Amino acid sequence: MAHAYIFPGQGSQFSGMGKMLYDTNALAKDLFKQANDIAGFRISDIMFSGTDKDLKKTNVTQPAVFLHAVIAFKTLVNPKPGMVAGHSLGEFSALVASGVLSFEDAFKLVSIRAKAMQKACELTPSTMAAVLALADDKVEEICTAVQNETGEIVVPANYNCPGQLVISGTLKGVEIACEKMKAAGAKRALVLPVGGAFHSPLMLPAKEELADAIEATTFNTPLCPVYQNIVAKGVTDPSEVKRNLIDQLTGAVRWAQSVQAMIADGARQFTEVGPGKVLQGLVLKINKEMLTDGIS
Repeated sequence: MAHAYIFPGQGSQFSGMGKMLYDTNALAKDLFKQANDIAGFRISDIMFSGTDKDLKKTNVTQPAVFLHAVIAFKTLVNPKPGMVAGHSLGEFSALVASGVLSFEDAFKLVSIRAKAMQKACELTPSTMAAVLALADDKVEEICTAVQNETGEIVVPANYNCPGQLVISGTLKGVEIACEKMKAAGAKRALVLPVGGAFHSPLMLPAKEELADAIEATTFNTPLCPVYQNIVAKGVTDPSEVKRNLIDQLTGAVRWAQSVQAMIADGARQFTEVGPGKVLQGLVLKINKEMLTDGIS
């Protein structure tokens, strides 16, 4: 029976995140100090006492969620993951946990990713929407039809679990798609309060910027398979890990497929490391027989 460690992405942040770790663990305190030095500002202060508005800024949110997850993992006593995965941003945390990236290099990449994505969001008015209780192939079909009919960008972005798929694209594309999803029988098609079309072609400028930074960074052979979003399978070749991490910015997060692949490869216990409990819930919706717990 393999023990899988999973790491959350953007959206799991909350004011006060990481404060208990900082107060009770010397290693955590040192890692927060390193992060502040690398960031050039006291991100720990924003995490511990910032407002929800402060934490929703992409250039803060992404490094904050990464820090919480990685520091929580590094304070565990002798963790032995049989496999790891992260949801979107969480893939960077998974790469640290599996030894692919150093803490410092990963934090720098996450900071570059966050700033590049923020800039991409400002180029084109765009958004995302959650589609509930509609088959994946029907969602895919409608997205393709809207793009062909209107020229607007709208694509499947996050395959979270059966019956929950997030789409991403231009404001008009997502709006038209949502109406068609509801007409096709979706229980809900709800536009999300996000500032951009993550995991869509609109992130191409960010992808190009991040690619240069990733290619210049040393990636080690992982200690265990990393189940990457874009391919939904375990990867151990560092060059393939790099390529998948770059493609993730404009490609879909295949979370449901990744969890199913982990289960097929022997995972029976999933430990979510970092803020929130969203991934534990998704795992149980994918397969209710799994054991889940969380560490924050």
